[in-house]
Amino acid sequence: MPLIPEEPQIHESVPGPRATPAAGRTAPTPRPVPGPGPRPAPRRPGSPGPNRGSTATPSAPSQRTAGDVAKPGPPTAAAKPGPPAASAPTGPQIQLIPASPEGALDAADEAVDLLLDSGRAPGEILVLTTGEQHPWATHELSFGEASYWAQQEAGDDVFYASAAASRATARPVVVVAVDGGADDTVARALPEAIRRAGTLLIVCGDAQRINALLAAGV
Repeated sequence: MPLIPEEPQIHESVPGPRATPAAGRTAPTPRPVPGPGPRPAPRRPGSPGPNRGSTATPSAPSQRTAGDVAKPGPPTAAAKPGPPAASAPTGPQIQLIPASPEGALDAADEAVDLLLDSGRAPGEILVLTTGEQHPWATHELSFGEASYWAQQEAGDDVFYASAAASRATARPVVVVAVDGGADDTVARALPEAIRRAGTLLIVCGDAQRINALLAAGV
């Protein structure tokens, strides 16, 4: 299903292990998941309810004489159970931030800043890239993969990884920066990101390209 672009808003960035966003770049404020539908209209004054209205007068018991036999009525067909109701599909809320491949990382960083400003804990956020690694991930990997993945297990800060990394675990919020990569790479990354996102998925990239890949059956 194609994604609907969200209108970005500008918020002040907060310090963290992210690259400085480009000037003038905007990102949308994550919106809450829609709630239930409208409540039913209240009953009009004076309208009868389930137990309101006239009171029925009980009828006198029928009299039978000796030898009377009650005749059985026609058989009643047993009600057949219908098919079980299908449960509504569940999944994360999805938002799209339009950005060029060159600006996707900056848009992702600004989205992370907005999430932190709105009260999200850093350990709830996972950032994935389809092209080059995020500068934070590149820096941390220079100290070895063991210490790099240990930070994911600690879960006390935003974690940055390649979208192709199978060791990246699910988090409540996933931000995907479509900063490059072939179409088949992005096509694999999007459903994986949906699977990893608990409640919210934010995709930063070329809207036309992303919607085309989704329409193709991603």
